[in-house]
Amino acid sequence: MSIESPMAEAADEPHPEIAGLLNQMGAAPMPEFASLSPDGARQFIKGIFPEPEKPEPVGDTMELTITERGIPIRVYIPEGDGPYPTLVYYHGGGWVIGDLDTHDETCRVLASESECMVISVEYRLSPEHTFPVPLEDCYAALEWASDNAVPMQIDTDNLMVGGDSAGGNLAAAVALYARDDNGPEIARQVLIYPVTDHSYDTPSYQENGEGGMISEADMKWFWNHYLENKIDGQHPYVSPLKAHSLAELPSATVVTCGLDPLRDEGAAYAQRLRKTGIDVTHHNYDDCIHGIAQMLTGPMELTRARELLDDVAGDISRTIA
Repeated sequence: MSIESPMAEAADEPHPEIAGLLNQMGAAPMPEFASLSPDGARQFIKGIFPEPEKPEPVGDTMELTITERGIPIRVYIPEGDGPYPTLVYYHGGGWVIGDLDTHDETCRVLASESECMVISVEYRLSPEHTFPVPLEDCYAALEWASDNAVPMQIDTDNLMVGGDSAGGNLAAAVALYARDDNGPEIARQVLIYPVTDHSYDTPSYQENGEGGMISEADMKWFWNHYLENKIDGQHPYVSPLKAHSLAELPSATVVTCGLDPLRDEGAAYAQRLRKTGIDVTHHNYDDCIHGIAQMLTGPMELTRARELLDDVAGDISRTIA
């Protein structure tokens, strides 16, 4: 069960399902992403999350290519009639790995459980395209959704952004970008164990920097591919926690996991949003690891993953005006 709190902690022991998974990983250790090439890491991650035999049912799906940049998207349409509350979703993967397929089941569950349209965005990846290109693709997808609300049956009063890990970073950055650019109105930002700071000096990095789904070495590898230089790491659209002001941002759901190196920076962002006066729901899964929102199929199928997404879907449903 999730909790709501200003800061996050880890449980004494991981959830039994996750303990079993970590034991399996210990018997057959995953290679660190830092030991792979970007293409090698992309192929490896596809093998970890196989396609389910029976995907989560939704009303319909569409594959589109949008904007002059040719950004692929996958649209998950819930049962019922539009216009639909809509979540523009950015997949995780350290800005280097991941695509529409790796996060297909996650988006299906969110669409099904929240009765919300989900638009999954395949932004361009690093290192081929460094900051700010992935962010620009993500913002362009939000603008496209707003501009095409009538033909796509999108309820613009309930247009949201979200993502996990690096996708959570991009969602937070898109919310800042939209505020600064007087862009589309965002009803909620859904940040699942987001990257919020280009830094590795938190207690959660010290506690969880090795032995889980991502390590400190992995995060340094991801950051080094995403950024042209360390100076970019100070930019608020790269490190939202460093933003001068978080005023006038949309309400937020922030999910953290106790056994995740990113735990403390996610909790710190939730706390800072709350202190700014933003309505924040912070769910901390103290016995969970990074990446759990994808653990819905095959040997990594975990009930804890479904519980997390049910909480997120509940927040989305409560946002709908």
